[in-house]
Amino acid sequence: MKVYISVDMEGGTGIASAQHMKDSGYTRMVKLLTQEVNAAIEGAFEAGATEVLVNDAHGSMTNILIEDLDERAELISGSNKHLCQMEGIDESFDAAFFLGYHAHEGNEDAVLNHTIFGGAVTEICRNGVVVGETAINAGIAGAYGVPVVLVAGDHILCQEARSFLGDIEVVTTKRAIDRYAARVLPPKRVQQLIKEGAKRALGRLGEIKPHTIEGPIEFQLTMKLTSMAHMCCLFPSVERRGPKVIAVKADNYADAYKQLLGCLIISKTAASGWLG
Repeated sequence: MKVYISVDMEGGTGIASAQHMKDSGYTRMVKLLTQEVNAAIEGAFEAGATEVLVNDAHGSMTNILIEDLDERAELISGSNKHLCQMEGIDESFDAAFFLGYHAHEGNEDAVLNHTIFGGAVTEICRNGVVVGETAINAGIAGAYGVPVVLVAGDHILCQEARSFLGDIEVVTTKRAIDRYAARVLPPKRVQQLIKEGAKRALGRLGEIKPHTIEGPIEFQLTMKLTSMAHMCCLFPSVERRGPKVIAVKADNYADAYKQLLGCLIISKTAASGWLG
């Protein structure tokens, strides 16, 4: 049994503010994040996994401490990836876990809520429905026939995940109070919850179905700045729908997803002019 783990960061225990994501706070939190990943790996192997692949999926995607990672797993590190937070997924996997995930931008008072590139995009709709990274990435897993069986993050993220993926296993790492405040659980408690959740999730493989979205697929993006929408139109496939609104379409999910990522990448350079 092969298990794929996509690891973001904002949904990890202890993280309640942007201050936790930089300097000494970041140094502490990546240790805790790696411990959460190890808990999931341990649970997966106890449930019968024979292979676990971990994809670092936050920011620079160089957060997980390889020297502390469970030696039975393998890690994808670095950010130049065609499938971004889902790099390495394919039809050979039996299940996927999402750890450290967060709610989409504007979803109540979820901790550090945003959608993929918080500095570039205000809202993403998939076939007319507002989605966050959980649903978007679960769609990639679903395109390969892989069910997302476990999601961990704050309580609002867990509600969001179940609204799209059904009665999957979730682990609430903290209760959101505001975008910059949370009631957090001690790390060892969360690690035990994740380990137990991983075991339960893999015990339900025949019950939890892949999140499959039939084509054609459309992603509509509301950008932060008009310049971002403008420069995304360098791609012939992009449709401009408003000063800050663009859309991309494709017949299959993976192609639509890659167009979405391309627009987000170019929008980052468009914030201040691509030549600086």
